[in-house]
Amino acid sequence: MLPAILACSMSPGRDPDFSGVDKLLAGAVRSGAFPGCAAAVGSSSGSYWTGGFGTLALDGKTAGKLSLPAAADPGPGTLYDLASLTKVVGTTSVVAALIQRRKLSLRDKVSKYLPGFAPASLKKEERALKEKVTVEQLLLHTSGLPSWRPLFESCSSYKALLKIILATPLETAPGTSYRYSDLGFILLGEIAAKAGGKPLATLEKKLVFEPLGMRETLRNPAAALKKKIAPTELDEETKKYVHGKVHDENARAGGGITGHAGLFSTTADLALLCRELLLALKGKSKKLNNGIIRNFTGRKDSPKGSSRALGWDTPSEKSSAGDLAGKKSFGHTGFTGTSIWIDPELDLYMILLSNRVHPSRKNRKISEVRRAFADAVITAVKKSEKKVR
Repeated sequence: MLPAILACSMSPGRDPDFSGVDKLLAGAVRSGAFPGCAAAVGSSSGSYWTGGFGTLALDGKTAGKLSLPAAADPGPGTLYDLASLTKVVGTTSVVAALIQRRKLSLRDKVSKYLPGFAPASLKKEERALKEKVTVEQLLLHTSGLPSWRPLFESCSSYKALLKIILATPLETAPGTSYRYSDLGFILLGEIAAKAGGKPLATLEKKLVFEPLGMRETLRNPAAALKKKIAPTELDEETKKYVHGKVHDENARAGGGITGHAGLFSTTADLALLCRELLLALKGKSKKLNNGIIRNFTGRKDSPKGSSRALGWDTPSEKSSAGDLAGKKSFGHTGFTGTSIWIDPELDLYMILLSNRVHPSRKNRKISEVRRAFADAVITAVKKSEKKVR
């Protein structure tokens, strides 16, 4: 299927030629990197380009089983399962908003909000370590918690999920090593709920999505939205595709409301967040605090050598940011085939949403596509700047 390219407004002084990006993503569909994708590029001033490539489902037969139009084209309104982009779009953004409202501090201990994390029943040494874990360490993935556990095998509710994580021993001393942790972000989502006095999903909506006009970023989408949702993986047990429900098994077991995964969104909605972040870094946002956003998006080098910012990641060797992103860039990826990268020095955002896990997570071609996408976009933008000069 031919790509659907959508013309959009250009920022003053720039008129990038994104034909190389078109060719790249159309080629990625043909090579089987994903059935389809939606992408968007822009700046703090507005959108440069959006595109849709391929189809929502693997083929016409699969589309029929899912009640999707056989030739459904991805585009700026297609809902994709964000997977771990939830960590930054939702949870991290809420934490930043709560800090801005002085309801939460990076230095706050986890045990302040979740006493069950370091109960008196623990051995003295273990309790002493857990009492040191802070909100900042959860954001940096340096809490000492494990990366992942198959919690869905024994849990069928958010409450049960949380109970197991609270009782999980640390694998390393807090602040001493980097270990990307879904478990840590599930706790962070619960801390946000405690500090904000409302469920995480409500805080996301009230503090982040509604103020930015993000009307299509949500959890547990209604059945009526299925025709615009990209399906994900074939469930080996049910022999049905996951469609309209969160792909991540732990998030699904937790009712789709966890801090590490569960959000669905569109490129159009994510562009609103990206533009506001760029404006905030320029000190021009009326909604986001410049100092807080600068702090959250800057690399901390903690522990030494880590590429992490607060919630966000920054470019590193072979990362999805490609080879051309500036040192001040920040972004994140999601397991289902999603990514965001923002380069403040170029005043640029790049969004790529795909369902690369459809029909199977074994497809790992997305890694090179992400890098090539970022490099192709930046190359086009830099060429347009040279023409202006």
